[in-house]
Formats: sequence, structure tokens, C-alpha cells
Amino acid sequence: MSEADVAFECAFAFVDQLTFEGVEHACVSPGSRSTPIALAAARHPKVRVHVHLDERASAFFALGIAKATQQPVAVITTSGTAAAELLPAVVEASMSRTPLLLLTADRPPELRAVGANQTIDQQRLFGSFVKEFIDASVPGDDADEWGWRQRAEFLTSTATREQPGPVHANLPFREPLVGTASTPPMDGRRVAIDSIFEKLPGDLGDLRHEIDRAARGLFIMGSIRTPTPELVRIADRLGWPVLAEPTSGSRIPGTLAAGQFLLSSEDFVSNHEPDLIVQVGAAPTSRTGLSFVSRATRLWIVDPDDLVADPHRKASGRVVVPLTSGFLRAVDRLPTRSDTTWQRGWVDADERARAAVDALLDSSDEPFEGRVARDLAASAPDGSILVVGSSMPVRDLDAYMRPRDGLRVVANRGASGIDGFVSTALGVSATGRTTTALCGDLTLLHDVGSVMWSGKRGYDCVFVVPNNDGGGIFSFLPQHELPEFEELFATPHGLDLAAICHAAGAGHTLVERAGGLIPAVDRARGAGGVHVVEVPTDRERNVEQHAAVHEAVGTALAASSM
Repeated sequence: MSEADVAFECAFAFVDQLTFEGVEHACVSPGSRSTPIALAAARHPKVRVHVHLDERASAFFALGIAKATQQPVAVITTSGTAAAELLPAVVEASMSRTPLLLLTADRPPELRAVGANQTIDQQRLFGSFVKEFIDASVPGDDADEWGWRQRAEFLTSTATREQPGPVHANLPFREPLVGTASTPPMDGRRVAIDSIFEKLPGDLGDLRHEIDRAARGLFIMGSIRTPTPELVRIADRLGWPVLAEPTSGSRIPGTLAAGQFLLSSEDFVSNHEPDLIVQVGAAPTSRTGLSFVSRATRLWIVDPDDLVADPHRKASGRVVVPLTSGFLRAVDRLPTRSDTTWQRGWVDADERARAAVDALLDSSDEPFEGRVARDLAASAPDGSILVVGSSMPVRDLDAYMRPRDGLRVVANRGASGIDGFVSTALGVSATGRTTTALCGDLTLLHDVGSVMWSGKRGYDCVFVVPNNDGGGIFSFLPQHELPEFEELFATPHGLDLAAICHAAGAGHTLVERAGGLIPAVDRARGAGGVHVVEVPTDRERNVEQHAAVHEAVGTALAASSM
């Protein structure tokens, strides 16, 4: 058997074992050295292959699939800088605890460090951002087909157990890379791997005691990999309000509908100081949320993915524990409280704040980015996924989204970058779920290569893009007062999004009135394919509109306290 045939059989065994472990998707970029592993993925009947010209986009596409399915996804590249292109998505996967299998082809050992073409040092290329690194031997040198199966099972079990995350296998292949062997039979089977037993920390009992004795408690649910809507029911029994970010998966009926506006009111916060805040998942996204948590008398963090999630170092305690089998089971045993005065005070204020927000938003047909976020989340079909970009969109969604059932919100909030957003959203859409994406104009342009590549490739995703010709978030920051603001921070681009969509073969709709947004999105969704719904806005006017909403909420809360 030729060396190329041995390489293909080992690679196929590796891929076959991945499918046995639950891998269904592989994202592949063209390259020569990766031929054996790319062919193995393409020829395996249980693998859906997604081809991307750009390795960075490919990795973010895989990230989207993995976030939507919560299953590991393979990313296959050739050697050299192609492998290095994966780093931004690897960082996000590490920080958001998303399982990715990074399979980078490499030159054989004898061609390393001798100036061979397209050869770099790929050993531990992603450093501490991966949970495990394997530098495989060349097929046929030592490990046989069974050894490659063992590697595949080890990688997938490492990527998915405890706190999930990315793993890296460096796969060297010698030339010739193309053989004559036919596709081997599928033979996935269980390989001996030690069982993983979760141990609950002793401080879970301390937290349970703290919750039991706190008369005025509050749950804050940040971004989290595994939604836990059951906590809303438990909080109601305890008489605690719940402030849930959309990316927690628990912005459902029973949680606060205008929580960010309540936290922005100094008068309200000073009169409603909790004895204990329990933060579940990542730290709050908004500055008001971070400030509120930082001033807590007592703060405990439930941290199932071991993110630390305590940027102000204010936590009295932190519990790294599974949510369902650990934390929820422990607090569900606490007795129901009959006095709900504390909870009622939050809920009544929340209803007044929400009414003030909606009244102001509905009083004008002028486009407003906060209303875009509210209306898009409210109108998304049940069972669909909304992918939201960083910077202003995720903050607007947090402030303006009404609680609802049936919608999952996905975001790259591990490292909170805007890079790779288009690819991530398209990856989500590749799972077959109805997918809508909300992002700023710079976020769309940062990953415009994926619009060009995927515009005609059969993906169904509607991108809603408030276009304020630059970085709108900086208008809310101190940099806004600098003389270099426009050039260094706002970075206006002046690009025609319609022309870009036309060149890519993607749909485009311009919406200039607030009431026209949802009909346009519905039409785009019905037409299928990649479609951009553009909503022109003005950065300065956007700041004024946000301020007007906060003023209306302040007036409503003040009137109720008179």
C-alpha cells in the first residue's frame, strides 16, 4: 500500500471516529497538504462539509454551528499561515466555552525548521486558548488506524467534557498526498476513555445558606452556554426579581422587561439595594449592569464554565458547578416565601419603565437603533435563532428586548470581538434553524469577504444592519470629545451596502421608516438566501434618542414615587 493510501485510511479512521462521537459538520478551506483529511471528511457520508476560501471565516462559520448545536465542529486547514488564521475564532471559542476541533495539516518533521515552503512552527500554535494539543505522527510511522481512532475520541471527549472548548490536532502528511485507495468501511466504536465524574464543591452549601437568609435578593443572568430558564421559576418562589441578558437564554416571561433602565436610575437603585446578588454566568454586558454588581453588598457568582466573571474582584464567593445537576437542584429545595414585597417593588417599577420605553419608541416612525433591536427580537419566529453583534447591537438588545419564549439569542461574547460575525451567523444558519442577524455596518464590513463568498451558496440568513456610517458605540464614550474622533474612532466608511450586496449576489433592502422594518425582514426571510436589510441612522441623533428614552423612564419612575 502506498504512503498516500496509508495516510488516507488513517485520516478516514480519524474522521469516522469523530462522527461516532457526534461530529456532523466540518469546515474546510482549500489546500494541498490537508488533502488526506479533507478527502476523508468529504467522502464520509455522515459529515456535512462546508467549504470556505478564507480560513478565518471558516473557523467563525464553525463557531456558529457549534454555538447553535452545542456539538463539536471540525475545522480543517492546510499548513502555514492558513493555520494561523484560525486564532481569532479560537480565542472566542475558548472564552465562550465552545467546542471546536482544529485540524491543521503540517509538513512532516524532516521538513520543519529547514526553510521548507509553507512551513511554520505549528507546535502549540494557539497556546493556552486550546484545552489540548496533539502533534500526531506521520501516518504509517507508528500509530495505525486504531491509534488515529484513539486520538479522535480523546480530542472530542476533551473538547466537550466539563467546561467545553477548542482542541488542536496538528496532522503531518508526507507526499504523495493523493493515492488510489477506495473509501474504507465505517467502523466507529467506543474507545477506552476514563469516565468523567463531576464533583460538587463544598461552597455550594455556603451559597445555598446565603440565598436562604437573604430577604432582598436578585438574580442577574449573564451570557451562558447552557440556558437555564428553570431558574426563573425558582426565583419567583423565592420572591427574587431576575434580570436576564438575552444571551443568557432566559429573557423569558417572568424576568424584568426594562431592567437596564431601572439600573440606570440612581434614585431607584438607592432605594432598592439588594442584600445579595447572585450572578449566573458571565459578567454583565452593560456599564450600568457592571456598576450595579460592583456596588453589591454581597455578590456570589455561579460559574459553570469557570469564566471567573468577576472583573471588579467584588465576589464574596464563586461556585464552579453544573447548573442543572448542581446549583438548580440545591436552590430548588429552599422553601417558598410568602412575603413578595421586595419582588413586587421591582416588578411594579419595571412595568412603568417598560410602558414609558414602548410609548416613546412607538410615538415616531423615525428609525432608532433601540427600536430596531426591540422589534426584531419580538417578531422573530418561534424556534428561530437571533445572532447579535458586539458593540451597540448587543447592548441595545439587552436594553430594549421584551421577555419572550421561543427565541434563542447567540453572540460572540467570549472575547466580544466584531470580527468573523458574518461567518458565525452563516454557520448558525447552516444548522437549518431560521436565522436572523443584527449587526452594525462596521461589523458587516469587517467580515465582508464572507458576504462575497457565501452570497450565492444557498444559506438562508437575514442581516439587519443599522448603518450609521461608522462606529456608533464611540459616540457614547469619552473619545467623542477628542478632535481626532471621526478619523480614529468613528471611522466613517461611506460605502454603498447595496452595491456590495449586488456584487455578492445577496439581497438588499433599504428601510427608512421604523414601521417598515419587520415587513421588509419578513419578505427577505420568505425570499430565502443571504439578504441585508439596511436601516440608515445618524450617530448624533442616535445618542439623542437614547437619552430621550432614559429621560422618559426617569420621569415615569419619579411620578410613581410621588
